[in-house]
Amino acid sequence: MEVPYPSASPPLPPPAAAHVVPAGLGAPHPALTPMAFVQAVVQAYQQRGLSPASALATAQIAPEAVQHQHARITALQMELLCAHAMRELDDEALGWFSRRLPWGSYGMLARASISSPNLGLAMARWCRHHNLLTDDIALQLHHDGPQARIELRTLRPLGAMQEFCLLSVLRNLHGLASWWVDHPIPLLQARFPFPAPAHAPVYEVLFQAPVVFAAPVTSFSFAADWLTIPLVRDEAALTAMLQRALPIQVRPYRPSHNLVQRVRQALAAHAYCGHTAESLAELLHLAPRSLHRQLQQAGTSLQQLKDEVRRQKACALLLRTDMPLKRIAQACGFASEKSFGRAFAHWLGMPPQQFRAAQRP
Repeated sequence: MEVPYPSASPPLPPPAAAHVVPAGLGAPHPALTPMAFVQAVVQAYQQRGLSPASALATAQIAPEAVQHQHARITALQMELLCAHAMRELDDEALGWFSRRLPWGSYGMLARASISSPNLGLAMARWCRHHNLLTDDIALQLHHDGPQARIELRTLRPLGAMQEFCLLSVLRNLHGLASWWVDHPIPLLQARFPFPAPAHAPVYEVLFQAPVVFAAPVTSFSFAADWLTIPLVRDEAALTAMLQRALPIQVRPYRPSHNLVQRVRQALAAHAYCGHTAESLAELLHLAPRSLHRQLQQAGTSLQQLKDEVRRQKACALLLRTDMPLKRIAQACGFASEKSFGRAFAHWLGMPPQQFRAAQRP
């Protein structure tokens, strides 16, 4: 059986849009991102004695608009602004920390965690490795009974960069964690140590959860059940995602390509995850060649999705049942226990019996 996802609460409605994206950037999108975040990016340039003109032009933000406290831009404009600034400044932290995080730093953190057998270990590794990159903040995963939380502590004053730094780091990890399992992880609460800013309503749009300001520590909390969910992404999917990673930070996470979801569901519903390209294509009313092409465009392949579904099913059976390995191998579509063991060790870096023993009390 497939690992069940804890149910998500319905998303909060976004506040009314004040502006729309310039026509040159495509179809209109609501403008919800406060100008305060743009001002933080501009300040990163000022710290280096450089001009933000090129970054602002890329995002189609008029320089004079930056001083308008109540102005808003779209998530797409914020993505373009930050992507340009990170490359131009060679600093993915955009001036938050006492030393730069060169371009590719956050991709390195994601790569260091992608082999984790479950979400809890992936998040813990991400936090631990982030702590090696900077001495300015410290991140830690806590597990208290039915709740888990990511806690962020500042180790030196961040000054005017505090808000944008704390918000961005939490959004980065929450977005990445949701991408790892391809499901928006519903948060119970997000907490920040500074007073509620004038643009406080945007926080509930970004985190889809109640937000507490003037809290003693920065954190977000979620149901601890999520910690045991296996990752459904692999190195190939990560490489594709890193070509354009900022959307998982600047927008609430949405599950991947609809066809990918339908293929996953069809594979999981099959008794042995044994669909072929031909049987799947017939079920989804597509030509096999079209199925392969659309999956490739979505950054994956039928074999990758089969491996993800089999891995997820195997982990669930190992964790939630006492079923012998031979029967688990059969349930996941393997010809023998030996071939299942080889595949599982390739997926998670350990044999299935060791995984079962390590994950149980």
